[in-house]
Amino acid sequence: MKPGHPPLQLLFVLLAWLLAGPAGAEALSQGAPAPGFALPDADGKTRRLADWRGQWLVLYFYPRDNTPGCTTEAASFRDAQARFTALQASVVGVSLDDAASHREFAAEHRLPFALLSDVDGAVAARYGALLNLGVMKFAKRHSFLIDPNGRVAKIYRQVEPASHVEEILADLKQLRR
Repeated sequence: MKPGHPPLQLLFVLLAWLLAGPAGAEALSQGAPAPGFALPDADGKTRRLADWRGQWLVLYFYPRDNTPGCTTEAASFRDAQARFTALQASVVGVSLDDAASHREFAAEHRLPFALLSDVDGAVAARYGALLNLGVMKFAKRHSFLIDPNGRVAKIYRQVEPASHVEEILADLKQLRR
């Protein structure tokens, strides 16, 4: 091994630490108050968690606009919009993309719900949904079902884009009983 080159094992440890995110990021738990936010939507209007007080909210974080998994997930939420509305629930997507990117993504895929820009990743970090690789940051594909009182009713850390919506709808029906 050449001087100045860390052992391969050290690189794996460092990569695992970076992927895990900051200590305590996973501390958000069911029943806890949902972390507040004030983020711009695709039109530049500031949206706050309090805007959805009194109704159920699906807050879903996703890595990037117009990538295959993110497009699949967004289209699934779009196609189930009437079912969410019938359950008095709103859907909101959050990524680190800017408002212009969200505007194009929403228009191209006819998304009827708000997409919020968390460009510095601060809100994603508070939800334990930030992947920070130092030179690049992405939102992790995590979702949160927030009850009408602003409390976290359900956390989804393992999300499969194609089937996630059905999982949330089933949980929402159960929780509303």
